[in-house]
Amino acid sequence: MTVRQLTLSLAGMLLFAALPAAAQDKLKIATVDMQQLFKEYHRTNEAQKQINVERARIQKENNERLARIRELETELQNLRKQLEDPSISDKRKQELFKEFQMKTQEGVALDRERREYLQRRNAALNEKMVQRMRGILEEIRKLVEDQAKTDDYDYVFDKSGLSASQVPFLLYTKDATDITPGLLATLNKDAPEVTDEEPGVELPLQPIPENE
Repeated sequence: MTVRQLTLSLAGMLLFAALPAAAQDKLKIATVDMQQLFKEYHRTNEAQKQINVERARIQKENNERLARIRELETELQNLRKQLEDPSISDKRKQELFKEFQMKTQEGVALDRERREYLQRRNAALNEKMVQRMRGILEEIRKLVEDQAKTDDYDYVFDKSGLSASQVPFLLYTKDATDITPGLLATLNKDAPEVTDEEPGVELPLQPIPENE
């Protein structure tokens, strides 16, 4: 499951609110932008930075493995040229051919190990990211629920939710209060100072291609 799917699964829900009002009372309704809360929450950005560090580490290790494979490819090219030399003896050709076969097998094994390693690391990183983001989304949902109870709202609708056809679930509301700004302030009240150099959220994570 991707982070986008996680977000939309929560975004498409009718968020819990206060206890239902009596039929004769006017409903008290609020709206919230779950996507905005998620993207602008400082913990989301912190999680993304940590993921980017781990992703860079995977990329570095993959590059080191690729470098060794490239070296083997160069060695194989040199061996091929020697094998094509008509002046060398049959004995020497046999030695070169044996060495060529061994290095070819080594290269195939190294590349297989590299691809398997990359698949494992990408899968583990993606799972780690999904778990972190799921926890953040649940924290935001709980905050919305608590705010709804505190302010005695009957319903809180997520205005960022989209249907399967990418049409907003909430097309129109009358006399609804947008509680997004207040919730965002609460979420980020203890946020560290952000510098201009720091990137925003870059989700979902794209796995490192096996041919890089």
